[in-house]
Amino acid sequence: MTVDEALEQLPEILKRNLDRNLCVCNEVPKIRVIAAIAEGAHDLEAVRQKTYASDGNGCCRRQIEDLLECLASPESGD
Repeated sequence: MTVDEALEQLPEILKRNLDRNLCVCNEVPKIRVIAAIAEGAHDLEAVRQKTYASDGNGCCRRQIEDLLECLASPESGD
């Protein structure tokens, strides 16, 4: 899946602030997390390994799980 295809699958609320850091501890922008999921990171640990997001205090974990739920679920066609 491409990043553009991933963005098409997201609800509008999850498309906001793509260039802002989703993970403030490691300064990982939301678009980088979306790209990692689009490239095959289908769980939190895989996203963490590709981006270092949620590797700090984990305050962004729920946001990453929301993105995974939308993009890495069997219904997403991936």
